[in-house]
Amino acid sequence: MAKDIDIKQGIDWTTVLIYIALLGIGLMNIYAAVYNVDNPKSIFSLEHNAGRQILFMFVSFALILVILFVDFKVYDSFAYIFYGLWILVLIATIFLGSDIKGSKSWIKLGTFSIQPAEFAKTFTVMALAKYLSTLGVNVSKLKYAVRAALFIFVPPIIIILQKETGSALTFAILIVVLYREGLPGVYPALIISFIILLILALVFPNWTVVLGLALFAVLFWYLFLKRYERNRQNLQRVLGLFILFSGFVLTVDFVISNVLAPHQQRRIKILVNPDSDPKGDGWNVIQSKIAIGSGGVMGKGYLQGTQTKFDFVPEQSTDFIFCTVGEEWGFLGSFIILGLYFILLTRLLSLAEKQKSKFARIYGYGVASIIFFHVLVNIGMTIGLMPVIGIPLPFISYGGSSLLSFTLLLFIFLKLDAHRSYKV
Repeated sequence: MAKDIDIKQGIDWTTVLIYIALLGIGLMNIYAAVYNVDNPKSIFSLEHNAGRQILFMFVSFALILVILFVDFKVYDSFAYIFYGLWILVLIATIFLGSDIKGSKSWIKLGTFSIQPAEFAKTFTVMALAKYLSTLGVNVSKLKYAVRAALFIFVPPIIIILQKETGSALTFAILIVVLYREGLPGVYPALIISFIILLILALVFPNWTVVLGLALFAVLFWYLFLKRYERNRQNLQRVLGLFILFSGFVLTVDFVISNVLAPHQQRRIKILVNPDSDPKGDGWNVIQSKIAIGSGGVMGKGYLQGTQTKFDFVPEQSTDFIFCTVGEEWGFLGSFIILGLYFILLTRLLSLAEKQKSKFARIYGYGVASIIFFHVLVNIGMTIGLMPVIGIPLPFISYGGSSLLSFTLLLFIFLKLDAHRSYKV
């Protein structure tokens, strides 16, 4: 342990206070989601999710103490070992995991279950930071970019085999880290382009999207390229991109119909048109939007949400916890929570940029990216802007694996930040 650092002075208390605030808000809303007017139970009762969340919070506090008292150099020195061991855990989960709602991503420990996929995010960010901070690694060069991508995409491939698609998608956001470390902007631009084309292909007939691409290519050639830039090489590039993008658009329907599982196909269709199955797969999103909209500006009041009390929205203490916030706390309460996340994310990015250690800086960007993705997708799916992929709202949703994994992810960075004067 580094003895020359006072951890009480070195720790970033602003981030810690935001963490505590989000935990408190989460606990209050979990209790509101499970509160039964006819049979009210204490918030500390282990018979419902709120009581169990308090137990998880105490375990998280114990985990924080362990993180803060472990030598900060451990996280860099053993990053590959942690990553490798957790890959083995993920593989073992495929064979030993319990089948919960069609997913074999949970391991039972007595009366509780843990989801190894949640913790894999931390160890992946750690290993990625270790690799990118290695002397001579430059992701602007293809071979290093490919190796870095392998660190990112091996865990989600295994997680997909566990039939846990939602958690697997989270890892894609780590391309932000690669971009910060020198990955040419063309790669993120291509990914964003494919996402936009996917959405367009789901909403409009394929032939209209291809026609739009052709029109855009012509306009780009004549309006955005100067006369001396209209050469054979650039023509080949424009035509190549047009063929690539058009081919992608024309394969979307085939992939959805022949590759995705039936429940995944339904979720995509519901994203495009929730009203197509209002009593089936569209139920969650429709009721979620009703609950949030009914809260108005100030909300209905704590424990007064009718949509919440009558269980109109399934999984309301976990994936759809933001419905309770919107209904009972209204726009004002929702804005406060979004504000806390905004401050947290900007604080993490600011701290990351201050690091003298390249490992710590990269790890900090990884932490911010993962939290941002979860907030964006979770809230997006509750208001019908994102597909329902079942990922939690950081520090607010009910769940031991979620809370412990985000706590681990965040406080390892705060430990590294407390020693920022050192260069690992």
